Amino acid sequence: MTFSSLEEARAHFNKDHFARESGVVLEELSEGASLCSMAITEHHLNALGNVMGGAIFTLADMSGGAAANSLYFPTVTQQISMNFLSPCQGKVLYARARCRRSGRVSCIVNVDVYDELGTDVAQCIFTGYKLPE
Repeated sequence: MTFSSLEEARAHFNKDHFARESGVVLEELSEGASLCSMAITEHHLNALGNVMGGAIFTLADMSGGAAANSLYFPTVTQQISMNFLSPCQGKVLYARARCRRSGRVSCIVNVDVYDELGTDVAQCIFTGYKLPE
């Protein structure tokens, strides 16, 4: 793993101001996997009262990025394909990421987004590009 501890990873990702100010928290990190959370506030809601797609995307991107960077640092998002499955029913969203394949210059990470009630909110495939060191 590229980070020596969860605290070191949190310190690094704390520099991601948009995710931090959106309330994204890195909960767990292991080799090729991560779990992030986001407590839903009024700030995250769209005009219909549902969690805005951009908020869900931010959470998923952070989780996928953390998982990818746990294998190779620095890795950046190259592409994300996201399917929205159901509106969030709860008060907290989670994004669990797991690396499916890590190659020489890229990696593929699956990210599942769900709430604390077990509602499947979104699923995405994250492609990370490994920058030269």
